[in-house]
Amino acid sequence: MNLPLNIDVQQILLHMLNFVILFAGLYFILYSPVKKFMEDRTKVFSDMDDKAKETLKDADEIKKEYEDKLILANKEIAQLRTESIKKAESEASDIIEKAQKEAENIIEIAKNKAEIEKQEKLQNANKEVSKLAVAAVKKLVYESTEESFDAFLNSTEEGENGGE
Repeated sequence: MNLPLNIDVQQILLHMLNFVILFAGLYFILYSPVKKFMEDRTKVFSDMDDKAKETLKDADEIKKEYEDKLILANKEIAQLRTESIKKAESEASDIIEKAQKEAENIIEIAKNKAEIEKQEKLQNANKEVSKLAVAAVKKLVYESTEESFDAFLNSTEEGENGGE
């Protein structure tokens, strides 16, 4: 059978059969493995993406957790600082109170010692005055005024020399 333009139907059918065989061969040999490879590769990359997202999510949670811990630690540090300052102020006031009490005790002891010394000086002065009064009375009792005057002067000179 001859068609116009010199076209052979048998040739066309053979070419179509060759094309179908070539297409089927290429589909099974190339397309299926390439498609499977691409699907596997897409799956691997999507798994990697999911793992990366999960890791990022975990990292964000850990970061948030550490930020919360840091905030708590800062609060605790501030609280400890405040407590330390209060404790130091309390200890300082206790030390000041003790120092004031010691100062009061020292002043009281000094006053007592001064009072004792004052009493001793007064007693010594009273003894001296009484000795002088007794000596003066003795001198007045003497018969002559000259003798008594000389004796009085001698006794006062001895008292001055002996007292130094």
